[in-house]
Amino acid sequence: MSPSLDHVEHWVFDMDNTLYPAESGLMGRVQDRINAFFVRTVGMGPAEARQLQLQYLRDHGTSLSGLMLNHKVDPHAFLDEVHRVELDCLTPDPVLREGLSRLPGRRLIFTNGAAAHAERVLDALEIADLFHDVFHIEASDLIPKPDPRAFSRMIELHGVDPRRAAFFEDTEKNLKPAADIGMATVLVGAHAPASTAAFVDHRTETLPPFLNSLSLRDAA
Repeated sequence: MSPSLDHVEHWVFDMDNTLYPAESGLMGRVQDRINAFFVRTVGMGPAEARQLQLQYLRDHGTSLSGLMLNHKVDPHAFLDEVHRVELDCLTPDPVLREGLSRLPGRRLIFTNGAAAHAERVLDALEIADLFHDVFHIEASDLIPKPDPRAFSRMIELHGVDPRRAAFFEDTEKNLKPAADIGMATVLVGAHAPASTAAFVDHRTETLPPFLNSLSLRDAA
């Protein structure tokens, strides 16, 4: 049977490694720039700096939050530097576009990435016109997912009714606060089928076929 999200009017998508496959390698390019930023900023060797970056990611939701708290880093300088990567690894996917186009209601991006990064990625994928708006890390006052405050801010700013919303993410822990406020949750990625988290409603290895298989209340 086709999965049903026929109650949904607000379609909320994470962007990186969700709208495009992780296998593209784009986030690996971003990660290389994050690693270089840490080495330069904290004065550690590459291996130690990488471990610190992972610790900040676990403890604070993003590497940036840890850098701001512990090293007084300018967040805008960090975001600009780490996202300054080539996007030639991204390819427009007509099946993704078709799947997004058929969703009834409003489509939003909810990303821990920067506004400029989101704009570039959506343009590279040729789907920017399908989204009504982007809720980026700057709009969240630099508070990242999975912090519930980021979800509250997104809902308030964009008038999202969580009970009539679905959230698509590649990071499992980011779906927990969405489920807590009543959003339907979809885990995306090669790891998704193995997930046993009770707060994950649907799982798919790749997004485009899932969107095109959905049972919907009407056409977009």
